Amino acid sequence: MILSDFDIKSMVSQKRLTIEPLTDDSIRENGIDFRLADEVARHKAFDESFVLDPTDENMIKGSYKLDKTLKEIVINPHEQVLLSTYESISMPDDVAGFVELRSTWARHGLSMPPTIIDAGFNGTITLEVVNNAPYKILLRPGQRFAHIILEKLNNKTGKVYNGNYNMQKGIKLPQVLGKN
Repeated sequence: MILSDFDIKSMVSQKRLTIEPLTDDSIRENGIDFRLADEVARHKAFDESFVLDPTDENMIKGSYKLDKTLKEIVINPHEQVLLSTYESISMPDDVAGFVELRSTWARHGLSMPPTIIDAGFNGTITLEVVNNAPYKILLRPGQRFAHIILEKLNNKTGKVYNGNYNMQKGIKLPQVLGKN
């Protein structure tokens, strides 16, 4: 069951769901709008022969440049970046979330793969965004950017999320994958 604005407000007032900071216009008809933070992680320039090994921690860390406290973020045509939500969320043990790009941004040429927020997750959300347009797109911190749909689980989860991205504040680079 997807939660309505009434359900979300009720969970917030009961302190079962925490969103910090929460503005009056954040809770929508059937979800919550999150704003952009003031940081971006970009891929460093590599030649065509570069191959990223997702099992190599040093290679992952060395392949991104992180910029913080930005007043504007420009995404180049066909560029993939990591962004962060300004808001932090603390999920209860019986609710999961689906993070989507607000449709207006998609209509301008941006795309973002679906992201799941697991029951028990705490922190900001790192967003993977691609500019599919043939032109640069200007983003400003504080703009409403992502829409989160919350879904009630049939039962409380037996194992709340406690993975690599839990308790993140700001952009978190991709985790190192096992070699298996």
